[in-house]
Amino acid sequence: MENQELISAAEIIKDRLYFATLRNKPKSTINTHYFCTDEELVYENFYADFGPLNLALLYRYCCKLNKKLKSFSLSRKKIVHYTSYDQRKRANAAFVIGAYAVIYLKKSPEEVYRALLSGSSPQYLPFRDASFGNCTYNLTILDCLQGIRKALHLGFFNFENFDVDEYEHYERVENGDFNWIVPGKFLAFSGPHPKSKIENGYPLHAPEAYFPYFRKHNITAIIRLNKKIYDAKRFTDAGFDHYDLFFVDGSTPSDGIVRRFLNLAENTEGAVAVHCKAGLGRTGTLIACYIMKHYRFTHAEAIAWIRICRPGSIIGPQQHFLEERQAWLWLQGDLHRSKQKQIQLEDGTVNRILSEFEDLSVSTRLSRHHSMERAGEIDSEDEFEQKNGLTQGDKLRALKSRRQPRSATTGALRLEEMKPHTRSTSQPFRIIASNSTQGTMSPLKSSRISASTSAVARRVGQSSASSPSKVKSYSVSSRFAGSLGNLNSALEDIDSSRSSSPSRPSYTPAHPSSLYPSSPHGRSQGELNNNRNWNVSTAGNESYGSSRASYTGLTSTARYLSRSIPSLQSESVQF
Repeated sequence: MENQELISAAEIIKDRLYFATLRNKPKSTINTHYFCTDEELVYENFYADFGPLNLALLYRYCCKLNKKLKSFSLSRKKIVHYTSYDQRKRANAAFVIGAYAVIYLKKSPEEVYRALLSGSSPQYLPFRDASFGNCTYNLTILDCLQGIRKALHLGFFNFENFDVDEYEHYERVENGDFNWIVPGKFLAFSGPHPKSKIENGYPLHAPEAYFPYFRKHNITAIIRLNKKIYDAKRFTDAGFDHYDLFFVDGSTPSDGIVRRFLNLAENTEGAVAVHCKAGLGRTGTLIACYIMKHYRFTHAEAIAWIRICRPGSIIGPQQHFLEERQAWLWLQGDLHRSKQKQIQLEDGTVNRILSEFEDLSVSTRLSRHHSMERAGEIDSEDEFEQKNGLTQGDKLRALKSRRQPRSATTGALRLEEMKPHTRSTSQPFRIIASNSTQGTMSPLKSSRISASTSAVARRVGQSSASSPSKVKSYSVSSRFAGSLGNLNSALEDIDSSRSSSPSRPSYTPAHPSSLYPSSPHGRSQGELNNNRNWNVSTAGNESYGSSRASYTGLTSTARYLSRSIPSLQSESVQF
């Protein structure tokens, strides 16, 4: 039986590491060690999305597998990572072991993908966007592996100094809700509000809450893509550049907005923080345009990498927009690089004069507020909100605010047991309050936001846990509000306590020509139809651990979503 399982398994390392899909939970033997991560590494969905797993979970998996491969007690055993026939869990399991092979074994994505498809196992279910309806764009495991490989070679992440606790801290809504997409260049975050508070169960942060972090990490410009909620002067008065490039929530940007965004990013010294309402759809789309132009990512590689960094990004028609604009963005990138090489060969004095005129024309065209241009566009979103009540960004933010911190069963470290670690270049800063009464816990991190019982929260879903008492809820909210007020002082404490630590190195991405494909690759080989398999019951698959396939978060809220939340994808959108 054991040999039969290995025969049908994908061989990752010859005679050492295997990946298998099994109907029953196996027992380790004297010659074979089995392990599974289906219940340990769990994707937190918004709607019908189920992966890929984010960068922190991929890092935890790689640490786990490296430990097993280096273990003396397992040195003479074959190691088998097995998964069930639950198609969503199986796709995520294949992704993480495939990414491990790309990162640590230096295998090509195509080689790894061929190995995963070997044997008698069924095809893999492709990943989809964070919407609720028919899937119109399939993101394959191969797309994700190719995105990982390109990001690795460009230096977008490095697991040798990656700070997993910091990543998981800042991605939570109460701690800022932001992620680095291109370290040192692009940070995606949820839109600030006039003042820090909790509204409809969602923690809102004022612009001032971000100032210390932005200054410390050389973020010099903020680009707002949603309608005006806070006064831009609060950023500009603090020394940041601020630009407005509004387009409607859930839609695709015009060519003019894409050009302006690219010009701004190319002419900004320092990093750029980009936000819309939830910091997912519009934000991810424009950042994807930049990395497609400058690093020659395919549309699928760009979507895969951005979702691995910030799950839920790029939704509905925005996926097809990137696919349609790929050839144009690649051409613009080739022209830009050719122009840069030509400029380097010209006389230095003439080059400086031309550059000054170009910068002047760009800054003249791209007024910091674009108030006249945006007046009509803002009205259109106001009308949309009045007509529909909630926008796509409102719903995504509300869903994300209901997530609970990682439990100990998923590998999260307890703060009192955490050891000092080297600051990460990809997520280079973590808040720690020196005056905390609980070891080194940050006042922001100690906050726990109760699920809202407001009308907005009920439209999204209801928590399965019992509601706390009013007194406890009031104290939680009070602690959170207090922690927001202490954000600046907490950061000052960190600066004094870490004054001896080295500063964050500058980011200088490479441009290896081997990463620039000449044409898009095929994307459907070895993948199932996402729509056809979405409602297929897995009760008959004899999956171990339960009588039917379970998926954390999705099944518990589906009955509310089907009643109250319309599909996020618009069939009437004109591309």
